[in-house]
Amino acid sequence: MNSTDLSVLKSAVSWLKAGHPVAIATVVQTWGSAPRPVGSWLAIRHDGQVAGSVSGGCVEDDLISRVQSEILTRNTPEMVVYGVSQEEAARFGLPCGGTLRLLVEPKPQLAILEKLLVGISSHQVTKRIVNIASGKSTLEAGNRNDEFTYTDSEMSTTYGPRWRMVIIGAGQLSLYTADFALASDFEVIVIDPREEYAEGLNRNDVTFIKGMPDDVLLAIGVDPHTAVVALTHDPKLDDMALMEALKSPAFYVGALGSRKNTQKRKERLLDFDVSKEEVERLHGPVGLNIGALTPPEIAVSILAEVIAVKYGITVPKKI
Repeated sequence: MNSTDLSVLKSAVSWLKAGHPVAIATVVQTWGSAPRPVGSWLAIRHDGQVAGSVSGGCVEDDLISRVQSEILTRNTPEMVVYGVSQEEAARFGLPCGGTLRLLVEPKPQLAILEKLLVGISSHQVTKRIVNIASGKSTLEAGNRNDEFTYTDSEMSTTYGPRWRMVIIGAGQLSLYTADFALASDFEVIVIDPREEYAEGLNRNDVTFIKGMPDDVLLAIGVDPHTAVVALTHDPKLDDMALMEALKSPAFYVGALGSRKNTQKRKERLLDFDVSKEEVERLHGPVGLNIGALTPPEIAVSILAEVIAVKYGITVPKKI
């Protein structure tokens, strides 16, 4: 789940708990060049406040008006279609004659949304299934590979935790890497036990944990939506983190260092009860080979490699 979808969910829960009538609109089908993909959603409060987007601003004003005047008075989901004709597509600003079908739920269940939020916060993948006839929804365990589905009888959407990057070390390169990771919609955690770095990382957008990397990784729990990047250039810290990260289900594990130092690191890890298969998961030297020299350039190369692995793109082995 990206930060925008998570914000929609948090807003809907907050508004419903405060007693506000709320409708949730979900993109269930698109044709042509509709601006938002299926599964995108929008929370609409009775007074016109919104969170999220279903069209990038093309149809939201009209949808808000329809929700306020009609849909919130109903008890079951309503299908709303925009852009059926070229004229209507032009009227609503849908590019290239795009068409948009939205399922609008006028009575989303607070208890279900709260449970969904708890699951996401606990790094669980959860599927929400909405019965079209009744408007009632249920939750079940999901899989990151589950696709959005919509039929005449139900809508199924899978939500997962935000992708997370854990950075070992709080030096200059780590801060640039954190900035690019945040811009790429990762939740960022920086771990560093060194006293001299504790004062330098006073930011609200990054979680800083002062502690030994291996202990912290075990404490926070590394899941398949987590990337671990070791950037201290201190084997005593990086290797400790890598010993745990390579045994975890992290989708990406990388470490700073030259080819020669990476080979030595792999040999050391084999001596510390890390299997050959686990060691071969290590991306090192960390980052794609784009000729990067400066800390910002190296940070770009790191994010590029992490994103490639996230989306299943094969990256070349370096050693």
